[in-house]
Amino acid sequence: MPKPFRFGVQSFNATSGEDWTGQAQKAESLGYSTFSVADHILGPGGALTRANHPVQNVAAIPAMAFAAAATSTINIGSRVFCIDYHNPVVLVKSALTIDMLSGGRLELGLGAGWVKEEYAAIGLDMDSPGTRIDRLADVVEGVHAFCAEGEISLENNTVSWKEFEGLPKPSGSLPVMIGGGSPRVLRLAGKEADIVSLNFNNRSGMIGPDGVQLSSEAETQKKIGWIREGAGDRFDDLEIEIGAYFTFVMDDPSPVLGQFAQMFGMDEDEMSRHPHALFGSVDAICDELERRRELHGISYITVGIDNIDSFAPIVEKLAGN
Repeated sequence: MPKPFRFGVQSFNATSGEDWTGQAQKAESLGYSTFSVADHILGPGGALTRANHPVQNVAAIPAMAFAAAATSTINIGSRVFCIDYHNPVVLVKSALTIDMLSGGRLELGLGAGWVKEEYAAIGLDMDSPGTRIDRLADVVEGVHAFCAEGEISLENNTVSWKEFEGLPKPSGSLPVMIGGGSPRVLRLAGKEADIVSLNFNNRSGMIGPDGVQLSSEAETQKKIGWIREGAGDRFDDLEIEIGAYFTFVMDDPSPVLGQFAQMFGMDEDEMSRHPHALFGSVDAICDELERRRELHGISYITVGIDNIDSFAPIVEKLAGN
C-alpha cells in the first residue's frame, strides 16, 4: 500500500513576527501538514552570490519556536539543520524543547551541510563529505541516546556525553528526517531516519545544473536504491519526502518549462518529469504526483511559500489519499 500524501510548506524569510506567524497559520488553515524552515546563515553578499542560494533572514530555532507558538495542529519542521552549525547537545535540547512546547509537533531534520561558500564565509572548516556524513551519523546516535530513558553514556568521534539524562523527552514518536542526495547519506537515512528527504547531490557546493541533472527521474531511481540498501527490511516503514523547488501551477506551462529545461541543460520531457519540479494544471500535477508515488515511493512533497496559494487545490485533492 502506498503511503498517503502529505504536503509541506518551506519558508526562508519574514518581514516581521506577524508576517512569519501569518505564513505558518495560513499553511495550517490550507491543510498543509508541515511548516518548515531551512538552516542557513548568510545574508546578501559575494559568498551567497557564488553559492547561488536564496537569502534566509531568520534563524531556524527561534523561527520554529515562534511558528509553533502561533499554531495548534501543523507540524513544525527543520529541513534540515546543518549539524556543523550547532553544538550537538544544544541543538538536540533546543529541538526537543520545541517538540515539548508544541505538544509533539516537531519533525527533526538533520543534514551534513553542503554550501561551501557559507562554511568559508563564517570561518568554519568544511571537512570531506565522508567526514561530515560520519559526523551526521554520530549526531543521530546522540539524538537516540538523548531521547532514551536513564543517564546517557555515549562516546563516539563527535559526541561525548555521560552522567546526565536527556530532557525533555519527546512528547510522542519523534520523527527524524535525514536529507541529502549522495549514496552514503541516503544509505544512512535508510538505516536511521523515519523520513528520508531527497535533495540534489550537492557535490559542487552550490545550486546549479550539476545538482539538478543528478536529480533527474533516472537518478532519483538510483537514490531510492541507495535508501533501500540502507533500510533493508524497514524500507516500507520509511516516508520519502522531496522539495518541489520548481513549481508552476498553470494551464499552459510550456514557456516556463522550456526556460527551465534550457537553464539546466535538459530536454523538456525530462524536465517535466524532474522529481524536484512540477509544471501544469491542478489535475495534471495531481496525476503526475500519483505517478511519481508509484514509481519512486515519494508521498511527502514540500513547496516553497511562494506557492502556498496556487498549490492549495492540490493539497485539498490529494492530502491523506
